[in-house]
Amino acid sequence: MPTAEELVRRIREEGFRIVDFRFTDLAGRLRHTAVDAESVDPFTLEHGLFIDGSSVPGWRDVSESDLLLRPDLATAFADPFTAQPTLVFLCDASDPTSETGYERDPRSVARRACEHLVARGIAELARVAPEIDFFVFDDVRIEIDATRCGVQLQASETRTAAAQSYLGGNPGHRPAPGAAYLAMPPADHLADMRAEMANILRQLGFSRILHRHGRATSQCELGFEARPLLEAADRSQIAKYVACQVAASYGKSATFLPKPLLDEPGSALRVNLSLWRGDTNLFAGGGYADLSRTCLHFIAGVLAHVPALNAFTNPTTNSYKRLRPHSDEPVLATYAAFNRSAAIRIPFAASGRFKRIEVRFPDPSANPYLAFAAILMAGLDGIARKLEPGDAMDRNLYDLRPEEIGDLPRAAGSLEEALAALEADHGFLLEGEVFPASLIEGYLEVKRREIELVERTPHPVEFQLYYGH
Repeated sequence: MPTAEELVRRIREEGFRIVDFRFTDLAGRLRHTAVDAESVDPFTLEHGLFIDGSSVPGWRDVSESDLLLRPDLATAFADPFTAQPTLVFLCDASDPTSETGYERDPRSVARRACEHLVARGIAELARVAPEIDFFVFDDVRIEIDATRCGVQLQASETRTAAAQSYLGGNPGHRPAPGAAYLAMPPADHLADMRAEMANILRQLGFSRILHRHGRATSQCELGFEARPLLEAADRSQIAKYVACQVAASYGKSATFLPKPLLDEPGSALRVNLSLWRGDTNLFAGGGYADLSRTCLHFIAGVLAHVPALNAFTNPTTNSYKRLRPHSDEPVLATYAAFNRSAAIRIPFAASGRFKRIEVRFPDPSANPYLAFAAILMAGLDGIARKLEPGDAMDRNLYDLRPEEIGDLPRAAGSLEEALAALEADHGFLLEGEVFPASLIEGYLEVKRREIELVERTPHPVEFQLYYGH
């Protein structure tokens, strides 16, 4: 990691004019404050700068609002989009009196989860490789006031665009219904844009970058190599930022809303995870699908806590328009090798080094620091209690008849149900004070305010159903 003095020297030598300090709030939004580069000295980089914590939803009361943003010096990167040369740092929020990680700071939660893993003696490292879906639209119009409530989305790939008139003519080529996944240009209108995203991510130090068309029209996928959990969460935030900025440069808008389109597949955040000690992958073994007992216990822990995990992995009311029964989405809390209909899939691995689990129910609206940390804590609970995951479900779960589903455990059916599950089942998160009780309380408060706003806002479908009654 570079020293503060080395970074100040870099700022001067490379001509940066702005230094940007970024952090993530409870909802997963990146926020920032910036300082002119001439004002930045080693003391600023070592000790951080103050922000008003009471202005961040779910954080501090106005009576004790001061918080420190302390930059992680290892995260410095040059912003590829700003007009003024800008050096960016990702930051932890810290209590100014103790200078320890603020208990409600998501990045500090992820850091504590990694430290807890080591302290338990189970492993030295959790490696996470995210795959992030998102939609790209050409025009987004949202109206919400006393007399207007509606959304209008336009994208050149959607079926409704087939009859539209374009200045240069309608290209005609677009993905056939149900055949958007891995579509080729010219039907894939977004290939060059995704390639630019991948190129910028490579310049920012990412590697093994995957990009492709998603299952839905106007949907993209980005994935990148496994990194230690905290770094993987950092990279997820950077990837989202890059996707939004590149889309904007093309005159388009990227969104990580899980289910923006009716009758189209939703967006997922697939979390590939493994535990390591030195060069040894602790998930490789000789059991089912060549998994170790440690891995099977880990899987059992995640499956045991799925409804509570949903509060972090599927944290919006819109998330449950994707996670619906009979919707070809992984709603049943099961596991299986290769099976994409299971909540946890065991992908094919050419060797034990690549053995991992793929958690498939999260979506990209999740705060990656909280989601990755919560999944890790659930898995560690399974290891500590030696839980067993039961039999694998090696069949297409989307085709199960209701009587076959029976009492199979499943994901929460709504955000309110997920929050209630988190209230009832969060002891595993409190271990090692990784998720302090106050963070869970603040998170529940923020999310319930979102639910209340959605519930009291008239919905266009209500007018369709009831206006003439």
